[in-house]
Amino acid sequence: MLDINALIQTIAISALPVIFAITLHEAAHGYAARYFGDNTAWMLGRVSLNPLRHVDPVGTILIPLAILLFSAGTFLFGYAKPVPVNFAHLRNPKRDMLWVAAAGPLANLFMALVWAAFLKLAWEIPANQFTLPLSEMSKIGIIINCVLMVLNLLPLPPLDGGRIAVSLLPYRLALPFSRLERWGFPILLILLFTGILSLIMNPLVALAAGAIETLFGLY
Repeated sequence: MLDINALIQTIAISALPVIFAITLHEAAHGYAARYFGDNTAWMLGRVSLNPLRHVDPVGTILIPLAILLFSAGTFLFGYAKPVPVNFAHLRNPKRDMLWVAAAGPLANLFMALVWAAFLKLAWEIPANQFTLPLSEMSKIGIIINCVLMVLNLLPLPPLDGGRIAVSLLPYRLALPFSRLERWGFPILLILLFTGILSLIMNPLVALAAGAIETLFGLY
């Protein structure tokens, strides 16, 4: 039976780490693209740390709420508006594509480390009315950022890992591999609904989260 009060508490505590995880991921792509020569996102106002510029009403709000509701607060996922990148405008398109794509997962890694530092702080300072909410929020921040980092590093276009693979592959292999992009999301949905995606991701997410917890002594 769904506990409405518990679900509301989960939503309240999850909102901040989830919004920042999925919006700053996109902002990082925009910053990297501008650095390497593409001003498309900059001209559209998407090179910003303001989450409101990246919020997608469906992917950032409705889908995470629906998933929380139907999973009784046990699972969470969402996405932001993709930052537009014109790879042809990059100074060295094939090489720079790697760094633009990697910027998103690296942003998630950075945020996971920041949330780990907050969790350590919540455990170290004297208990007060803020320590428990901060602790729970930080745990969610670590996990959601590890999930987004691992998911986006999967070598499947149009995920970031797919673009990284295109950048690293020789031209004769990169072109046919890039053509998988039109089938990327259908493949991802098949992997999700067959449970294969969980089999791939769960150990990697646990490994990433475990390494961060070990780094900060979160036992």
